Order: sequence, then C-alpha cells, then structure tokens
Amino acid sequence: MAIIKTVGSSGQISLGKKFAGQTVMLDEIQAGVWMIKIGRFIPDNEKWLHEPDVQAELNEAIAWAEKNPPEDTNFEELEARIKR
Repeated sequence: MAIIKTVGSSGQISLGKKFAGQTVMLDEIQAGVWMIKIGRFIPDNEKWLHEPDVQAELNEAIAWAEKNPPEDTNFEELEARIKR
C-alpha cells in the first residue's frame, strides 16, 4: 500500500504514531529509493555478546549468580587469608 508523504523543511518525515518510539533501519536501495524496516538492532561493539559460545557462558554465569547470592565480606578474615 503506497502512501504519499512530504519531507518537511527539517528533512524529517512522519511514519505515524503507531511507530512512535520504535527503532527503524533505513536502507537506500538506489538513489531516491528507500526501504524502512522496524526491528531491534545490535551496536557493532556489542555483537560479540550474541555469539553462541558467549551466550552459553553468560547463561551459566547468570544461573550461578541466581543460586549464589552475594554475602558480606569479613575484611579481617580476608586479610588473614591473603597474608598466609
């Protein structure tokens, strides 16, 4: 379904309120032809977090942390262990 829109003087175009707050990817297929896709996008410097090996390690670490809540540290005891 084609919709005619006018680009405003600031260079912006509105897609409508139903798309408010969503992230979009704009792809200029050729001069003057744009494709807009809605989705979630991962910054380049965070892509490594989504690799299968890293995901497995993160899931394991999260499971461990859920089963092992943090405890207060006894600094005197820690210092004694370090000095041994």
